[in-house]
Amino acid sequence: MLIPGPVQTAPYVRALLSAIWDRRRLPVDDVDAAVTERMDRQHVLTGGDHRFCVLLEENVLRHRIGGADVMSGQLGHLLSVMTLPSMSLGIIPFTADPVRDVAGGDVLHARRDPSQRGTVSGHLTVTNPREIAMYADAFDQLQEAAVFGAAVRTLITTAIDALD
Repeated sequence: MLIPGPVQTAPYVRALLSAIWDRRRLPVDDVDAAVTERMDRQHVLTGGDHRFCVLLEENVLRHRIGGADVMSGQLGHLLSVMTLPSMSLGIIPFTADPVRDVAGGDVLHARRDPSQRGTVSGHLTVTNPREIAMYADAFDQLQEAAVFGAAVRTLITTAIDALD
């Protein structure tokens, strides 16, 4: 349902965290600090020898987090980051019928490293090799259902046009 943290814009993060903050009625407002921290972590996209494959379902492009202006900026940012040498952005179109073993919020760092799953209150880290292999297999199936390159650009620009 959400754009993943490493490819989020600051306005998107601020809108998202503010909404979560309000819904959970948290006593201390540290949204600005959280936005700064998330933006600081994005250096991994351009520094070092990292490779990323981000998979989104097409409906994520249509969730208006923060309104039309915030989403337009966020979707434009996706068009920009997908050109990075370290990035492969795939979108699972509405028309695909992928196996959905893995719900949102999963991060598979490498085939042999722990997998993380976002939860309402934090993160669950999976370290069991058999379970990591299950995540890797589910990711591979989702990747097979995804489109890349020009098809992604078309889906994103169509979503931007639909904001009007």
